[in-house]
Amino acid sequence: GLLFSAAVRDVSDRKAAEAELKALYERQRHIALTLQRSLMGTPPAVPGLAAAYRYRPATQGAGVGGDWFDLILLGAGRVGVLIGDVMGRGLEAAAVMGQLRSAAHALAVTGMEPRALMQSLETVVADLSVPDQLVTCCYLVIAPDTRQVAVCSAGHLPVLIAAPGQPAQILPAPVSAPLGVGGIPHQQTTVVLAPGTLLALFTDGLIETPGCDIEERLNALIDTIDNTPHGSALESAADHILATLLPPDPGHDDDVTLLLTRVPDAPQATAAIELPAVPASAGEARAFVEKALTAWDHGCLADDARLLTSEVFTNAVRHGKGPVRLHLRLDASELVVEVTDHSPHLPHPRLAEADEESGRGLALVEALATRWGTRPTDAGKTTWFTLPLSRKPQPDDR
Repeated sequence: GLLFSAAVRDVSDRKAAEAELKALYERQRHIALTLQRSLMGTPPAVPGLAAAYRYRPATQGAGVGGDWFDLILLGAGRVGVLIGDVMGRGLEAAAVMGQLRSAAHALAVTGMEPRALMQSLETVVADLSVPDQLVTCCYLVIAPDTRQVAVCSAGHLPVLIAAPGQPAQILPAPVSAPLGVGGIPHQQTTVVLAPGTLLALFTDGLIETPGCDIEERLNALIDTIDNTPHGSALESAADHILATLLPPDPGHDDDVTLLLTRVPDAPQATAAIELPAVPASAGEARAFVEKALTAWDHGCLADDARLLTSEVFTNAVRHGKGPVRLHLRLDASELVVEVTDHSPHLPHPRLAEADEESGRGLALVEALATRWGTRPTDAGKTTWFTLPLSRKPQPDDR
């Protein structure tokens, strides 16, 4: 009887210990996943840009990894799309991911080109305390008016695209070495995509599975995209892709990220002119703006648009290098005005003294525009501002 009782207590103690270990493991996993989701953040909703994203933690181990993604509002309708993967598992990879995501976001909002952002991230990776850390990353910038997509990839899996009525294919772009290798320049390319083109970005957890050839899995993903009815909601498409590529409870040991978006429709109207960098060109720029807005039945915006264009254009003539390009874009909710010159020096607002004639232009832009900003270009810089289409045009505005 005593031996039986001792055996029962032993079994009960083991079961209690196992239950306690299981509960501890689940708590640790929950804490790790909560930390990772906090580090990963939630991309903002981007007006005019349809997007859907999915993240699945690994089903084995702590479940955390180094995947991250981001949608970044760059101003003037431009959107940055970022995806990356820190090689490795566990909290260390997640911590590195959090640092890189924050750095990449801060760099991206300055408007820098994808290649420059990738070169800057090289410095960040080199400064990390983790030796020999490798990171794959891909950054795209979508311009809504020209539908140009600038892309730079550091060792990341290819971006897939599917234009309306066309089969899915790999976005033609060079792929350089992962971040952390060092000494290898990153390459940038620009492609023009049709309105409504689907863009699919993902991490290796979606297509790399034990015992399967990665090329076969990539082709399976392409086939899955082709079999998704075009025009269907991106949320449904994301669910369909995951259900097809990752059956229930696959026991995968890597986290999975999928990001789908579409190239926006063309703007309602655009107009552009290039003028020499001389003071007289400011008057031509004002007249060009008024003529365009009148033709678009938005003459109600002409006064503010003329005034702000004159300030930005004059600033480019005075402090930049010509020729100066003026570009107008009419979207569903706002007017975007961009002034591009060939000087890399970015303008900065300053406080003007009472007896100074200059120094008030950018302060005026900041006061009247909905938003404004600058971004570097390969040849110089672009200064932009937006005005809302706040009221319907009246007959007197024409």
